[in-house]
Amino acid sequence: MFEQLKKTLDKGIEYAFLTSDKIVQAAKDLAKENNLNKEEAKKLLEYLQKKSEEARQNMDKAMQDFLKASLKKMDIPTKEELKKLEDRVKKLEGGPKKAPAAKKKVTPKAKAVNKKATSKQTGKVTK
Repeated sequence: MFEQLKKTLDKGIEYAFLTSDKIVQAAKDLAKENNLNKEEAKKLLEYLQKKSEEARQNMDKAMQDFLKASLKKMDIPTKEELKKLEDRVKKLEGGPKKAPAAKKKVTPKAKAVNKKATSKQTGKVTK
């Protein structure tokens, strides 16, 4: 009895990771071994496909959870955390940087005009 149970569990685990073609073949083999009619064989195939997909999804989720926990233990940021930090840095820097404007050349005449304008504002007399 125990050996039969182990065999059944091993088969179940095997079926969880089979490709679609192999699931179809396994269902045909099981149907033939157990003398199932077409309707029962069809139900068996659908059941195996459903269980195989569920097992894959569960394994994917378990792997993702394991990897997230491992990355967290190693103190490695996730993609989402990096994106948040990038957005925060951009916000603190004032958004995307613009190219600096070209400096204007100041002529001596312009300096004199600027100097007079400044002296009028401050009330100082310059020569």
